[in-house]
Amino acid sequence: MDSPHENATELKQLALKMASGDQDALAECFSLFHDRLARMLCFRMPESLGKRLDVEDLLQEAFLASAQRLDTFENRGEHSPLIWLRLMVLQTLTEQCRRHLGAQRRNAGREISLNARAAASPQATSISMARMLIGSITSPSGAAMREEAIRRLELSLDAMEPIDREVLALRHFEELTNAETAAALDITPKAASIRYVRALRRLKEMHRDES
Repeated sequence: MDSPHENATELKQLALKMASGDQDALAECFSLFHDRLARMLCFRMPESLGKRLDVEDLLQEAFLASAQRLDTFENRGEHSPLIWLRLMVLQTLTEQCRRHLGAQRRNAGREISLNARAAASPQATSISMARMLIGSITSPSGAAMREEAIRRLELSLDAMEPIDREVLALRHFEELTNAETAAALDITPKAASIRYVRALRRLKEMHRDES
């Protein structure tokens, strides 16, 4: 896990400065969370868009957008900077999907929601998770076998409750802490923890099925 979230005092100070419109604090915070935001983009970005745009280019656009929208930042505690920046990056990703994929992705707004409570649709998240999980839990002998394994796992993920699947995505793939996950989804840390344990139990069952 990256270190920025561990320094609560520093983050609280940055949040206060950002809330007052301090652009330098925004730049410092974006730099602190750069790797985590990049990881999130790699996980959330549609494969077709990834062939056209570089993650660093998207992050640069997201930073510029964040600077322009800094007056919308609300300081609700030490996790606020990460959660807000994450939303800014997701908004940038959605805009780029619409711009570059056009008719191919008329439903891009559905796939990557602008709502902080549901950062991506079940379909987009399930596809990303299935492809990443298959790479770590099985070694099919051919592409056809791998795609079939991905399809089965994707269907299993789709069968999970959407919020449980999203908690799993945030904790397991974006590597957010339980408190950060709760803040991103606007639920209590206890609820986030319970849902994560439940999702992990289901994930382990899928591991056994696909191994």
